[in-house]
Amino acid sequence: MRFLLRLIITACALWVAVRFVPGITWTGTPLGLLGVAVVFGLVNALVRPLLAMLTCPLVILTLGLFLLVLNALMLWLTAALSIELGLGFGVDGFVPAFVGSLVVSITSAVLNVFVGTNRPANEED
Repeated sequence: MRFLLRLIITACALWVAVRFVPGITWTGTPLGLLGVAVVFGLVNALVRPLLAMLTCPLVILTLGLFLLVLNALMLWLTAALSIELGLGFGVDGFVPAFVGSLVVSITSAVLNVFVGTNRPANEED
């Protein structure tokens, strides 16, 4: 259940980015946006840790600000994979990816606070 909620929250955050960030487009169906959210989750789970480890000195040197660049690259990679998969999600360059990653991060954080998906798994409602 928690996975499904996080998936829906990510899809909503991506939709907000599509609506408010010029250069981020989506031409698919709502189900397709859930597919983009799955791709985004997989990219963040598989690729981002590897890149964070490889760029650790740069992250330390910039006091963590380079993580914002990594987030933008993950959104850009998600768009490239989504285009290849025919999901209709695209990012036109690095600047829209950077702004879009900020929007997705903030929207996800706000929605997670309201939905409460960050609570420990053993806590009962």
